[in-house]
Amino acid sequence: MVVYLRVVSEPIRTAAGLPPAELFPLLNLGQLGPVMRLIRIELIREAATILMLAAVAFAVAQNARTWLAAFALVFGVWDLSFYASLAATIQWPGSLLTWDLLFLLPVPWTAPVLAPTIVAATLTIGGTYALLRPPPTVGWMPLMGIVASCAILLAAFMWGWRGVLDGLIPHDFPWMIFALGEGIGIASLVAALKSDR
Repeated sequence: MVVYLRVVSEPIRTAAGLPPAELFPLLNLGQLGPVMRLIRIELIREAATILMLAAVAFAVAQNARTWLAAFALVFGVWDLSFYASLAATIQWPGSLLTWDLLFLLPVPWTAPVLAPTIVAATLTIGGTYALLRPPPTVGWMPLMGIVASCAILLAAFMWGWRGVLDGLIPHDFPWMIFALGEGIGIASLVAALKSDR
């Protein structure tokens, strides 16, 4: 989660007997009482960030077909920049296998940093490539593949949300499910980009 929420929660984590500088296990809702207002603000900030990225993509898109490519590029660059800035300013994460809390909407998303970094790199490369060529007329099969890929990747990121909310430390990321989602997404993108050739 954002750095300031970690700092604010340190005294609460200490009082609860949890490691103050660690992210996991998460505080449960009862322990979050003193900072619930900040959690609500964080939820609004997350939603606003996605809306802002979508608006930036809309502003530069030539048409509805290029909006998705622009959104992919903007989202990917934003995510990679976020992790790069954390590494530069607070030397976090310690490794690409360090677990992170990615989003809170609609449930907590958790994964080793490597997973969202792979997705962000894929989005950046795919979005850039798609914007540099004439917009293809995407058939229903590649489009369904992209939708399926997004659903599978979201399932991987949200896989252990119940355990995280129950105060468990995440330890098993569903890498096979993640790889399936990435593979379908890349194959669908390639098929979509070749569809007008």
